[in-house]
Amino acid sequence: QAQLVESGGGLVQHGGSLRLSCTTSGLILSIYGMNWYRQAPGAERELVAAISSSGGTTNYADSVKGRFTISRDNVNNTVYLQMNSLKPEDTAVYYCHADRTVMHKYFEYWGQGTQVTVSS
Repeated sequence: QAQLVESGGGLVQHGGSLRLSCTTSGLILSIYGMNWYRQAPGAERELVAAISSSGGTTNYADSVKGRFTISRDNVNNTVYLQMNSLKPEDTAVYYCHADRTVMHKYFEYWGQGTQVTVSS
């Protein structure tokens, strides 16, 4: 069974930094696109950052462009989200997500989430 485990969340002041890690097991990470989502209280889950299976392509939500960086280490089965210049509106539970489409079948896995709280 595939497992995704997030870590690195916590409480940080406005303008601070955190690095989230997503450690995976039970899947071949190099064939999955990887994503970070977040969900704030009372809000829908939103896509924050995405990285292709090779790491060659990344995409970011407009709200985090220039502040967040997604990266991956396929050898060590880990995906990262470096978050700089954090703002109170970045407060949310952050989720790691893996997905791939094979012959019209969609596969996806979710982590349990890690809380990020940014104080003003």
